[in-house]
Amino acid sequence: MTRQIVLDTETTGLEPARGHRIIEIGCVELFERRPTGNDFHQYLQPDREIDAGAIEVHGITNEFLADKPRFEDVVQDFMDYIRGAELIIHNAPFDVGFIDAELKRLQGWDALNSYCKITDTLVMARRKHPGQRNSLDALCGRYDIDNSRRQKHGALLDAEILAEVYLAMTGGQSALSLDDEDGEAGSTETQRIRRLCADRPALPVIRANAAERQQHQQWLAHLEETAGVKTLWTDS
Repeated sequence: MTRQIVLDTETTGLEPARGHRIIEIGCVELFERRPTGNDFHQYLQPDREIDAGAIEVHGITNEFLADKPRFEDVVQDFMDYIRGAELIIHNAPFDVGFIDAELKRLQGWDALNSYCKITDTLVMARRKHPGQRNSLDALCGRYDIDNSRRQKHGALLDAEILAEVYLAMTGGQSALSLDDEDGEAGSTETQRIRRLCADRPALPVIRANAAERQQHQQWLAHLEETAGVKTLWTDS
């Protein structure tokens, strides 16, 4: 049985080596390539100021985080949630570096890859689409995934979008059946094709005129005479 966790974080800045911390963790659980609804989402008090540039990206302020728990308060629940799963992360070294830095501050925890397999969708995308832009927004456009809600970065929202991108990039279908339990389309790729077909205008039908039909009959007669057999189209 395959359990995957699509994970994203937001942080106070770009470099854990300079003391920057995680301020939001968002996770979406997939089981056998289907979202389960068993997601994990937590804002965190980082005990330091958030860089102004980071606030512009995610919109999370110091005031908003003032009453939130610290990483050490949620680490057990978080690690129990992800333990043994395959983590799906876009640009994994960034998020893994921050999580490892948080774990290193505490007693009794090893590096993240001791508990989980880690898959980097940015690496996957670069292999699949070399020489192209492979940001999350670029992949949404490439795979026809609606990211209009993404006015600001947010860990849970980005994890939800990345889950859609990952499923599309690795085949689209979440199961062999095209229908789920409710009889609705269960395939992301199938739904995308249906939307494209619904928006596409009907193809025009151009029928042969009398002269063209006569030329066609003459060609069939020539073909029969040359081959010495009757063609299948003569009676159609």
